Amino acid sequence: MLLDLLLYLLAGACAGFLGGLLGIGGGLLIVAALSLTLPALGIPPSEVMHVSVATSLAGIVLTASSSTFAQLRRRAVLLPTLLRLAPGLVLGGFAGAHLAQWMSGPILRAVIAVFCLFMAWRMAFGRQREVREEHVPRSPWLLPAGIVIGTLSAIVGIGGGSLTVPMLVNLGVKPVRAVATSAAAGLAIALAGATSYMLALRAPAQPLPAGALGYVYLPAAAATAVASMITAQFGVHLAHRLSGPALKRVFAAFLLVVGVLIAGGG
Repeated sequence: MLLDLLLYLLAGACAGFLGGLLGIGGGLLIVAALSLTLPALGIPPSEVMHVSVATSLAGIVLTASSSTFAQLRRRAVLLPTLLRLAPGLVLGGFAGAHLAQWMSGPILRAVIAVFCLFMAWRMAFGRQREVREEHVPRSPWLLPAGIVIGTLSAIVGIGGGSLTVPMLVNLGVKPVRAVATSAAAGLAIALAGATSYMLALRAPAQPLPAGALGYVYLPAAAATAVASMITAQFGVHLAHRLSGPALKRVFAAFLLVVGVLIAGGG
């Protein structure tokens, strides 16, 4: 049990550091770590990926709350854009979590592994638009975009920063404001997704051990969240010292490893 706790803390610390470093959360790293350790706690193999994703989202609720309040105090969040995204993010978060509960363990594992590999490719080779004069997106298309982002994020267990930030930058938002707005968007996704997993509209096929609420394993969620909130500030500090392209390629390598670990864990 102590070894598992240490691993949760380590995964949370790495996720927080990467989130601060790149403005993109490390939810996929937490999902991978949980998928490797939860079987030892008695989580049935058929439910390991569901519990991993649900627990990752529950931890993101705490970390995203902290970063969102900090960004709101700095007035960095684009509220008009967020208000148009949020309804779709919440609907998508509920829908994605519910959809994932009906997927078999192997299918959910495959979906997450493919997503990791796709994001690794995009981080390594994708181009980011340079923004000179900032635009505040208010398009009605932000609602369906939010549904898509929320659904996919809840299925794979992330706050959606890897999807929201590039979209906002492509719409003319400066990266620093895109990251701030994405943090608040991630809170909406995580709240909706974690709530859906806790309610467990489709109950686990086999009983889960003590400490589980629906599909969320509370001890792991708390440990990863606390560790990530501590290390995020160090990632932010280092981000100002390294070049953007180098950071992207480092994170792409991490995602590649995570995808392989998840794919090979079944």
